[in-house]
Amino acid sequence: MMREWATVVSWQDGVATLHSEIKTSCNSCSARKGCGSHMLNKLGPKDAHVMQIASKQPLQAGQRIELGIKESSLLGSALLVYMTPLVGLFLFSGLFQSLFHSDLAAAAGALVGGIGGFIVAKGISTRFGDREAFQPIILSISLPAEVLRVESEI
Repeated sequence: MMREWATVVSWQDGVATLHSEIKTSCNSCSARKGCGSHMLNKLGPKDAHVMQIASKQPLQAGQRIELGIKESSLLGSALLVYMTPLVGLFLFSGLFQSLFHSDLAAAAGALVGGIGGFIVAKGISTRFGDREAFQPIILSISLPAEVLRVESEI
């Protein structure tokens, strides 16, 4: 099970809005100038992910929650996102090459297949993404700040 901590932003009617900080090691890596992951991290949001998750237990803003998601669902999602466009790219590239006998047609087929693969992956993910197996679950909830009390002896 993959685990991640998030902070509660708000809770209303059984739905909690959570804020999860992005953890990246790009700042400490010496190969970041030639790294594709570093470039992709620059394109995305800089500081956090905001998500909503169902919670029957009332939560307060500022509480910390440990979320978990099964490795199998994470691997299945990654397989869908990466392999569907790749299969489309090779399939349409080969098809266009065999039909039109041109490298330009093969390149156009690769472009059409890759974009088509992304569209297919998005359609499949919206259809199956709401299933319980693909949703994060709450593993543990920290106590609210006003319940905790720290005393020091001096």
